[in-house]
Parts: sequence; C-alpha cells; structure tokens
Amino acid sequence: MATVIAPPADGTPAPRIRALRIAQCRTVLLLFLGYASCYFCRSDLSVATPLLVDELGRRGISHGDAIVAIGTMASLGVFAYAMGKWFLTSLGDYWGGKRNLLIATGGATIFTLLFASSSLLPVFTLAWIGNRLSQSIGWSALVKVSSKWFSYSRYGTIAAILTCSYLIGDAAARQSMSWLLELGVGWRGLFVFGAAVAGFMFLCNLMLLRESRTEEGHPEPEVNPRNVFSAAATAPRSFRERVLPLLRSRAFVTVCLLGFATTMVRETFNTWTPQYLHDFGNFSVSRAAGLSAVFPAAGAISVLLAGWLSDRLGANARALLLIVGLAATTLAMYVLNAVPQGAAGGVLPVVMIGVAGFCLLGPYSFLPGAFALDFGGKEAAAAASGMVDGTGYLGGVAAGTLMAWLSVRFGWGGMFLALAVVSTLAALGACFLYVLNARAATRTQLSTA
Repeated sequence: MATVIAPPADGTPAPRIRALRIAQCRTVLLLFLGYASCYFCRSDLSVATPLLVDELGRRGISHGDAIVAIGTMASLGVFAYAMGKWFLTSLGDYWGGKRNLLIATGGATIFTLLFASSSLLPVFTLAWIGNRLSQSIGWSALVKVSSKWFSYSRYGTIAAILTCSYLIGDAAARQSMSWLLELGVGWRGLFVFGAAVAGFMFLCNLMLLRESRTEEGHPEPEVNPRNVFSAAATAPRSFRERVLPLLRSRAFVTVCLLGFATTMVRETFNTWTPQYLHDFGNFSVSRAAGLSAVFPAAGAISVLLAGWLSDRLGANARALLLIVGLAATTLAMYVLNAVPQGAAGGVLPVVMIGVAGFCLLGPYSFLPGAFALDFGGKEAAAAASGMVDGTGYLGGVAAGTLMAWLSVRFGWGGMFLALAVVSTLAALGACFLYVLNARAATRTQLSTA
C-alpha cells in the first residue's frame, strides 16, 4: 500500500503523512470489504441456479423453461440495477458516498433474507429486483469516497484495488458457497449466509468509514485538471449541471458504450458459468460452483496488473489496454464456441473461462472506475460512474433472457459466438476512444505551449 499512497511533496510533517497513510489504508479496506460483501448477495443466485432449476422441475416446469424463467428474473434484476445506476447513484454527489454504501449493504441484507424466506417465483423476482436496485448505488460510493481521499495520479491503482473487491468477493462467495453445498446446505442456506456477510459489513462501515480526508484534518486531494468540470467557474449544483457536460464529451459517451458491451459479456459469465459447467462440463453442482470462481479470480490478477500499468504507461494507456484486452477476449470466445463437450475432461472450458476473465476484467475495470474519476472529478464522480455503469448494465440485461434463449435454441456454443461478435465491436470502439484521447492530449499540449 505504501507505493499506492504516495506522500505529499509539500513539506507536510512526517507524523501527519503517516496518519494520512493509515487513514487511507483503513478507508480502502472498508470500501473493499463493504463492496465485496454485496457479491455474497449477488453470486448466490448464480450458484443456486442448478438447485432452483431442480426445484422448479419438481413443480412440473421443464429444464429449458426453468432456465428461461430464472434468466428473466436475472434480466429484470439487471434492468433495475441499470436504472438505479442512472438515476440514483448521483445522490452520492449530494449526501456523500458513505450513505450510498450503507444503503447498498443494508438493502442487500434485507432483500436477500426476503428471497430466502419465500417459495414463490413472484416473491423471488420482487426480492431480486429490490436486492439489485439497492446494490446499484454501491460502486458509486467507492468512487465518490475515493475522490475525496486520493489524488488523481493514483486513480488507476486505487480503482484497480477497489475493482478487485467485487472480483475477490465474487470468487470468495462462489468458493465458500461451494463448500456449503458439499456440507449439504440447501439454496436457502446460501442466501442466509450471503445476507449475514453483507449485514456485518453494513455495521463496520456505519461505525468506521469517514466520507473525506478533511474530516480528519488532512488537506484536499488533487483532482485531474482535464476533468470536464475543470473550466467551470462554480461547482455543479444540480443533476442537469452534472450530466450535460459529460454527455457533451464524445470520449465519455464512447466509454459508456464500451461499458454496454463489456458488461454484457461479464454478466453472462457471472450468471451462467455454474450452469454451463454443470450442463456442458458434466460437473456436480458444488464442483461447478467452485470452478466458476476462476473467472473473477483470474480477473482480479488482471485488474491489479492493468491498474499498475495504466498509471505508468502514459495518459492513453487505458484505451490501449482496452484494445488489447478486448481483442484477446474475442479469441477466447471463439475458442469456447468451438470446444466440444467433454473436451480434455472438462478442463479446457474452465481454462478458457479463466483466460476470458483475465483478458476482459482488467481493461473493463477502467470504465466505471478510473475513467469515471478522470471525467467526473470530485464534483461528479458518482454521477459519471453511475452513467457508465448504468449504460453498461443495460447491456447486462441481455445476459439473462437473451443468453438463456440462445443457449437453449442454439446450444452454449451459439451463446459464445454472440459474445465474440460483441467483443469484436467493443475492440473497435476502444480504438476510437484511443484516437479521441490522443487528439485531446495534443490539444492540451498546444494550449499550454
């Protein structure tokens, strides 16, 4: 953490620097664990899907219809999540990021317990929508609080560390729930376990998290001088004043569209990997749940590497890494499309899922994290993050119903072929973003020459 939290070069006394470092480490840890806990209330549905399909089958619903029903529920949840990203996350710019995180963890706890207490599909759907809607403002809380604790020169690394929160949280949730399944715990137990984890982190953040470093007597951090509000005479006061400058930026709109494509791919893996490994790889339910953790685990390594590189390779490194990562993701999708059932004893699909996670999730993490901080600054960091993520999760809606239909109609290979096309288009969009950023950098250099 010492390399992430650099000391200020302003003659600040060493004890104050040390106190700032400790407070920053505490803040990152609380944000990290708080958001990671939300994924215990999100991965539970994916892990429990084979069990829910079996339960619906005992009620006379066919295997294909059960998958489509659960996919529809997942899509409705993602749509609610997207709407919350667009219209609720900016509340953090008014009342602070801490409140957003408390709503996310508290809402996840309550609605997950509601899901576990029912046996009716409509109640399942209502609880899942409420869960995803409350969690929709969680990530913007991390972005908002980070903008008040860290200078812009560390955005890439801090965003990478915090991005690992949901990747490690997702992997930890899947692995721990796999162990619970091996012990004979049913799907309701998985949901109660997830709610307990989120509830505990709600209490920790309620008592220990501070909104800004100024609350502890430290100076304000530096913001990116190229953010879209840098030339404004006064800070934006309304939602309109925050959103319109962002929408006028072609580069920011491109980032939003890239979020649409990459989130579709990511959410498809998050939703269907256990079911795919169970159906296609012939793994047991518990084994499939454990192996599905390879996607976020490989992604966590990629995120840290990409964040470290982006802060050291220049201003346009993030767009370049997006191009490389998305091109490699496309190749991984084509391989998964061509893999025959039972190939290499089921090992090859698992390996390629890990490759996809490594190639996709590192560059993906820039979109709602470092890019949102770059464009929004501390005035509209939550709004920028919400707009990127909100657009992204509109694409994620397709990961439920559409991908379920493709897998039933054309097989799992058809689903991966569709993801290959999406990844190709996203790689081309990343090329356009690279050009836009290069032109902006050139204009900045000429204006300061």
